[in-house]
Amino acid sequence: MSQPQRRPPDEAETGELPILHVDMDAFYVEVERMRDPSLIGRPVIVGGSGRRGVVASASYEARAAGVHAAMPTAQARRLCPSAVVVTSDFSGYIEASSAIAEVFESVTPHVEPIALDEAFLDVSGAHRLFGSSSDIAWHLRNAVREAVALDCSVGVASNKTLAKLASVAAKPAVHPDGPRPGLGVCVVSVAEELHFLQAHRVEALWGVGPVTLRRLNEIDVYTVGDLAAVPLNQLVSTVGAAHGAHLATLAQGIDDRPVHRGGLPRSVSHEQTFETDLTGVERVRSEAVRLADAVASRLRANGLSGRTVTVKVKHPDFSLRTRAHTLPEPIQTGHALAHVAQKLIGTLALDGGIRLLGVAVSNLEESSSAEMARSTGSLDERDAASAQPHQLAFSLDLPPDTATESGDEAVWGPTGDTELDLRLADALDAIRDRFGRSVIAHGSAALRDGTPGERRWGR
Repeated sequence: MSQPQRRPPDEAETGELPILHVDMDAFYVEVERMRDPSLIGRPVIVGGSGRRGVVASASYEARAAGVHAAMPTAQARRLCPSAVVVTSDFSGYIEASSAIAEVFESVTPHVEPIALDEAFLDVSGAHRLFGSSSDIAWHLRNAVREAVALDCSVGVASNKTLAKLASVAAKPAVHPDGPRPGLGVCVVSVAEELHFLQAHRVEALWGVGPVTLRRLNEIDVYTVGDLAAVPLNQLVSTVGAAHGAHLATLAQGIDDRPVHRGGLPRSVSHEQTFETDLTGVERVRSEAVRLADAVASRLRANGLSGRTVTVKVKHPDFSLRTRAHTLPEPIQTGHALAHVAQKLIGTLALDGGIRLLGVAVSNLEESSSAEMARSTGSLDERDAASAQPHQLAFSLDLPPDTATESGDEAVWGPTGDTELDLRLADALDAIRDRFGRSVIAHGSAALRDGTPGERRWGR
């Protein structure tokens, strides 16, 4: 991507437009190119590399061949045979995202992360320090480039819907000869809002998925302008009362949603799509241990614990089943989480195998238990420093049994973090902080290749 340049201020810019949407350009791909400069200029696909893998991100060179996110990797390879498929450790993306978030928060505390690579910002209180909204957008773009050597596109408008569409308009353009530089920053003034909005295809609006799009097309609605002209009663009869009222409001450029400051996430989860269907209860239980360890590590790294544990499985016919259990006390260790996850697995029919397994923790809260464990732990960073950097394995697997969905203590057994669990988790964190995640694993999970983050988009 080209070096961002400072654009002269727009004379129509009032400096009072409050909402910015910042979206990184081909984020996963560009992080991989920083790791491996030989990928620069080549078509690159980040995602799962096997027959069940999916595309997480594609370079603009690959997009020119028709590749896009969420496409099966096998289809993407057919469209772009010369593409390099990269599967990587997710931690690199998280590290870059954290640095980008620090840039945002240096301008305003009102930051609402949408994903690792995009966020909404309310800059209504930042004009005195940083100038007009346009000035702030260009400041952020250059500051992000300075912090992580990555490009972003920024949309500036009076509300979220318009700012999101504006950031898309600011992005580089796909072209067979290579990406064409975009605007970098797109400002939608109040006077231009309806003209800008209603020229978009209707599927650009939030809430217009394939089913809604088909129904709207059936009444000759193809653009947002077409949508704005449809009488409300006809729209309601086509897509339903609540959805129709929502779309009618958006089509008029009205979006009153505030920017919610980044707080606790709703959940922490890991899931994996397997190259071949996973069969056998013990194999599924073993994978659940590995996923539980990954989720618990992220909880502790962010000072969180949670009370609701959810297990998700996808069967070979793509049907989904979930089971959840809410604990009386929050947990943050792999042992406690694996215990509940394996109990939940015991309530699911696994005879036909599964293609995907996921473990999640929700109902989150901030926790100080990790610090308490460190004060009494048996292994601190000095102990970890003296450990040998080779793979260790120890048992976290639980004895097989059959659980019910009851919350009765006699059925579930102990489900909270014990002092020993917390001390063990502290030891794990200290070793991994020094030598990396791969040096130590739980029981049979140590025999698996890679970590859940490396297989986020399937093998």
